[in-house]
Amino acid sequence: MNEVASDRRRRGRAFVADTTALILFFTVTGALNERFVSGMSWDEVLHARLLGAALMIPVGRPYGMWRDRLMRYARPTRISRILWDSLALVTFQVPIYAAIIAISGASGRGFVLGILGATCIMLVSGRPYGAFLNWIRRLYGLPPGGDKPMSLQG
Repeated sequence: MNEVASDRRRRGRAFVADTTALILFFTVTGALNERFVSGMSWDEVLHARLLGAALMIPVGRPYGMWRDRLMRYARPTRISRILWDSLALVTFQVPIYAAIIAISGASGRGFVLGILGATCIMLVSGRPYGAFLNWIRRLYGLPPGGDKPMSLQG
């Protein structure tokens, strides 16, 4: 197999891995936040999760690349990795999440609570999601992110 085809396959696996991880992890956490923190109805939650899944398809890989870029600043300590993973998740995902719940019917107090809830969830889940993402990447035969820039590897 030539190098171009190999690189194309690696990029395809990276897209699928990052997108799969994002959809699986945040469908669950998003639904819990929308229903129990922002008080959205189950119909609104379903609409938000369907819209969220559709938006995660083009966003999964760019987020993975964003996280990898920020994680290069993390020191090898647990605290540093937690902080950088959380910062990556909040800065990339909260603005997208705000748009999702606004389009799905959240407004006023529910909208603000939803964003605050999502921010808290993302601060807490930044590192667990980073570890989950790295695990999914390993399942696809890819190296974990943050140690070396995945964007250069596919």
